[in-house]
Amino acid sequence: MFSASQVLFMMSETTSTNEENKLPLNGRRAIPPNYSNDEENEVPEMEAFGVIPRGFNPRDYLRVVDIYMFKEPQEINKQEHHTDKYYNPKLIVRRGQAFQIQIDFNRPYQPQSDQFWLEFLMGRYPQQNKGTYIPIPVGGALKPGQWGAKVIHRENNSIRLSIMSSATCIIGKFRFYVAVLTPYGILRTRRNSATDTYILFNPWCQLDAVYLDDEKEREEYVLNDVGIVFHGNAEDVKSRSWSYGQFEENVLDACLFLMDKAELELSGRGNPIKICRVASAVINSRDDDGVIAGSWNNSYDYGVAPSAWTGSVDILLEYYSSKQPVRYGQCWVFAGVFNTFLRCLGIPARLITNYSSAHDNNANLRMDFFLDDDGKVDTRLTKDSVWNYHCWNEAWMTRPDLPVGFGGWQVVDGTPQETSDGMYRCGPASVQAIKHGHVCFQFDAPFVYAEVNSDIFYTRMEKNGTQVVENIDTSRIGQLIVTKEVGGDGMMDITEEYKFREGSDEERLALETAVMYGVKKQSIQDTTYQPQTDVDMDFQAQKAVLGNDFKVTITFKNKSRNSYTATTYFSGNIVFYTGVPKSEFKKHSFSAKLEPSSSSSFDVVIKSSEYMRDLLEQASFHFFVTARINETGKILAVQKAVMLEIPTLRIKTKGELVAGKEMSVIVEFTNPLKQTLENVTLRLEGPGMLRTIKKQFGRVPMNSTLTWEVKFTPMRAGLRKLIASLNSDALRHVYGELNVQIQKP
Repeated sequence: MFSASQVLFMMSETTSTNEENKLPLNGRRAIPPNYSNDEENEVPEMEAFGVIPRGFNPRDYLRVVDIYMFKEPQEINKQEHHTDKYYNPKLIVRRGQAFQIQIDFNRPYQPQSDQFWLEFLMGRYPQQNKGTYIPIPVGGALKPGQWGAKVIHRENNSIRLSIMSSATCIIGKFRFYVAVLTPYGILRTRRNSATDTYILFNPWCQLDAVYLDDEKEREEYVLNDVGIVFHGNAEDVKSRSWSYGQFEENVLDACLFLMDKAELELSGRGNPIKICRVASAVINSRDDDGVIAGSWNNSYDYGVAPSAWTGSVDILLEYYSSKQPVRYGQCWVFAGVFNTFLRCLGIPARLITNYSSAHDNNANLRMDFFLDDDGKVDTRLTKDSVWNYHCWNEAWMTRPDLPVGFGGWQVVDGTPQETSDGMYRCGPASVQAIKHGHVCFQFDAPFVYAEVNSDIFYTRMEKNGTQVVENIDTSRIGQLIVTKEVGGDGMMDITEEYKFREGSDEERLALETAVMYGVKKQSIQDTTYQPQTDVDMDFQAQKAVLGNDFKVTITFKNKSRNSYTATTYFSGNIVFYTGVPKSEFKKHSFSAKLEPSSSSSFDVVIKSSEYMRDLLEQASFHFFVTARINETGKILAVQKAVMLEIPTLRIKTKGELVAGKEMSVIVEFTNPLKQTLENVTLRLEGPGMLRTIKKQFGRVPMNSTLTWEVKFTPMRAGLRKLIASLNSDALRHVYGELNVQIQKP
C-alpha cells in the first residue's frame, strides 16, 4: 500500500504527463504553453497501479455519490467570501480563506481505513509545480494561507470539509475532483462542470498581495458596481455615472478570457503585477486585437460613439462573444472597462481623472507652444497638446519587486498612447514613486510623471531660427487629479498623492530626483528667458450653455508706474478633448491701454452662430490669448479650456419599486438647439437591475420633447442606479441618472 504523500506525488506526475507523452519531444521534454483557462485535459476515472485482478469491483470501495458546494448566493461560502453578488451559478471563493463543501459517500467514511483527497486542476497541462494541479490531502488543522482540508462534521454517509486555499494561488476557474485510494488504483469522480470553482484575489486576507485593511474602501473599490467618471476641465468639473457591472452574468468568464487572449501563462495568474501589465495592453486593440478600438476623430461609422456607452458590460460581453475589437472608445471607456476587469477579479481599483494632462512629450517635462513674430500661436510648428483631462486607473497591491514603501496604489492605463516593452500599455507604476520622483522603478513611471508634472513653454521662433522662450507656465499641467469619494458620488481631490505643493522644497527635490533617474529636463539659459513681472494677464469665461452666446473677459494688471499699450491677439479654437484643434472659429485683436498701478478688463463676445457648425461632441473650446507689451517687447500668454453646459436627460419612475414587481422608467429629453437632431439613440441601464436596452428615434425637432417609457421587473432589493445616455449626429455626451431604492416584497 502507498502512503498518501507517495500517491499524491505519483498523481502529479501522471496528470502532467498523460498528454505530454503524445507530444513530439524535440530533444527536450517541453510542455506547450499553458495559457488557456478554458482548455481541459482528460482525467481518468480509474487509474490502475498495474494489472487489475479479475473480480475487482469499484463498488466495493468508498465511492463518492454526490458533492454539495454550498454555492447559492445566500449560503455560507458566497456570503463569507463576499461573492454573493455574482450572477453565476458556480462556486466563487477568494484565495487564502476557508470554504466548505459536503461529500456524500456510498457508506460511512472510516478515517482509519479510507483514504481520499481533493484535486483542483486548471488548463490542459496541469502541473503541481506550476500551481495548475493542486492535490489536497485531508488532514488535521488548517494553516493560514496554505492549501489544506479537514473534516469538520460527519453524519451517516456524509462529511463536511473545510478547505483552505493558498493566499498566493493562481486565480481563475478550476476543475474539481475527489480521488479515492483503493489497493489497485485511484478512483476519481467523473468530470462535472457543476463543481467548477472560481478562485479570486482576496483583499480581505492579510496574506494576499491585494490586501486592503479598510472595510469601507473594500466595499467601494471591490464591491461597488457603479462609479463616477469626472470630465470637463479643472475650472468646470463635470461628472457622469458608469456601470462597471463586474457581477453581471458572464462578465467573470469574459474577464478570465482576456488573460487567455493576452497569452498570460496560467502559472503567472497569481501575481497582480503581471495581470495588470498584460491587461493594460489587451484592453486596447492597437497591437493585439484587444477589447476596444480607440477613435478620436469624431467619426464613428460602424460602431458606437464613445460618449454613448453607459458602462462596461456590453463592451466586455460583445468582445467575449465576437473575439473582435469593440468600436469605439476614448480614455474613460478604456478606464471604465479596465476597472471592471480589476474589481471582477478581486483587485481593488479606482478610476482617476488628471486635468490638463500632458501627452506625447517624450517624458521631457516640456510642452512646446510656438509663437510667431506677432505673438500668435503657430499651429504649424506646435505639435504638443494638453488634454483637457485624461482618465486612467489605480490598482492596489504590494510591490515586492520594488524597495519597501512603494506598494499601495499603482497607476495602470489601458488607453493606447506610447509603447512600453513593444506594446501599447502603461503600468503598473507606483503612485508613491511618482510623487517622490523615483521614476527608475518599473513600469513606465517617467511617462506618468511627465503627464502630471510637465511645464508649458511659449517659445518665439526668430527669423534666423533661434528660439526665444517668452513665457513658462509651471502650474497648469496636472493641476487637479481626482477620483470618486468612498461611499458617495462626490469628488475626492488626490493631487497631493501624485505631487507636492507647486513651488515647495519637496516638489523641487522630487523633480531633481526624477532628473537624476533619467527624466529629461531641458534647461534654458537665463539669457533667453526673462519673465515679465510688470504686467499680469488673466482670462475668464462666462458660464456658457450650448447653443447660446457667451462672453469672455481678458484682464490686465499693470503693477508698474509706467503706462503701457498691449497689442492683444485672441484665438478661439474648437478642439477634441485631447487638446488637438479642429478649427479656429474666432479671431480677434485689439490694442489695450494699461494705466500705471491699475487693472483693465476687455470683453469679447462669442456668438453661437460662430461655433455651432463645427462643434465637436464634448462641446470643448480652447482659447489662446497672447499680448505684446509694445514698450518693452515682452510677450504675455495664457490658454484656457472652456466646456459648454450640455442639456441632461430627465429620468423618473412610475409604479411600486418592489423586487419581483413590474415597474416603469420614463426618460425625457427636450432639444434646446436651434436645429433638428438627427439619428437620435437612447440607452438605458441599471446595474444589477436592468441590462442595457437601446432605442432609436429618427428625429427630434427643435424645442420638442422626446419621451421613452421602459417596463421591467427588478429582481433584487437595495439601492440601485439608472443611467441613460443620448447620442445624435449633432449632440453627444448627454446623460441622466437616478438613484432608486428597490424594496423587499
